[in-house]
Amino acid sequence: MIKRRESKEISIGNVKIGHNNPISVQSMCNTDTRDVNATLTQIEKMQERGCELVRLAVLNKDAASAIKEIVKKSPLPLIADIHFDYRLAIECINNGINALRLNPGNIGKRENVEKVVSLAKQQNIPIRIGVNAGSLEKEYQDKDIPLSEKMVLSALGHIKILEELDFDLIKVSLKSSDVLTTIEAYRSIADKIPYPLHLGVTEAGTLRGGLIKSSVGLGTLLAEGIGDTIRVSLTEDPVEEVTAGFEILKSLNLRQKGVNFVSCPTCGRTQIDLINLAKKVEEKFKHLDLPITIATMGCAVNGPGEAKHADFGIAGGINEGYVFKKGEIIAKVPEDQLLEKLEEIINKSYK
Repeated sequence: MIKRRESKEISIGNVKIGHNNPISVQSMCNTDTRDVNATLTQIEKMQERGCELVRLAVLNKDAASAIKEIVKKSPLPLIADIHFDYRLAIECINNGINALRLNPGNIGKRENVEKVVSLAKQQNIPIRIGVNAGSLEKEYQDKDIPLSEKMVLSALGHIKILEELDFDLIKVSLKSSDVLTTIEAYRSIADKIPYPLHLGVTEAGTLRGGLIKSSVGLGTLLAEGIGDTIRVSLTEDPVEEVTAGFEILKSLNLRQKGVNFVSCPTCGRTQIDLINLAKKVEEKFKHLDLPITIATMGCAVNGPGEAKHADFGIAGGINEGYVFKKGEIIAKVPEDQLLEKLEEIINKSYK
């Protein structure tokens, strides 16, 4: 059992973050925020996959204006991502946004931050201080210390500003494209502040490489009890970020949303097209919102035994296979009927 770091609870819309609340999974739309319909369509797709929070890029005044209509129709709480122009943050708050993400390295003078914080305080809008390794303030860039510590100093400096304004609806992130720098930054700040932490490895890359980097970085921190909300940043459809996020959490028994898939590696004993079969099983049941484990095993001799922890599973033979439940074989069918039989048995069990 992972003992999570204690943190202050904040709310973004109806999603509670920090304290003992479940670690939330979020993503970010890659649509033009000015295109209200396209943005809402993508938000709905992410919701179907289980996403709990969505961030929107607010590049200009037109995007900030569009927030008003998107907020009205969005099924999920929304976070405005603000860079450079503090006035966009103010307009987003006035248009009903649920939370803000500010990059302290590029938001400008302290007086501008103070204007945003004052309005956020009035309307109970949480602010994420989002520190990125690539956009630190010059005063920290020039320090002869590790990059992770520069990131921490930047975050602490901006937390101090918010605290001086009697504002504590704070969430913090310290992201780098370097996995070890990211881990070191979060570890360093974890015992220095009481606020919830949003985890992510920024600019992680495409699906395969990005998922590996994110799994190592986020997985390490989550296993140490650090982290209250996550985004798996991928150069891919944002829906895939949501799926990846839940898979990382499931691997650590931190969330049990949806099916947990297990399958054995191929070997010389395999007498069935295991690779394609495992892919078909995952595709067939990926939308099933049940906290169960489904196994796809290549060997009828060892399969049910090795996967007896699984709620349901299939194991291959020569042109045939077995369907098992909790390690007990309950059906033997031809190979081309395995998937159909597995679905039938699962459906009967949850009628």
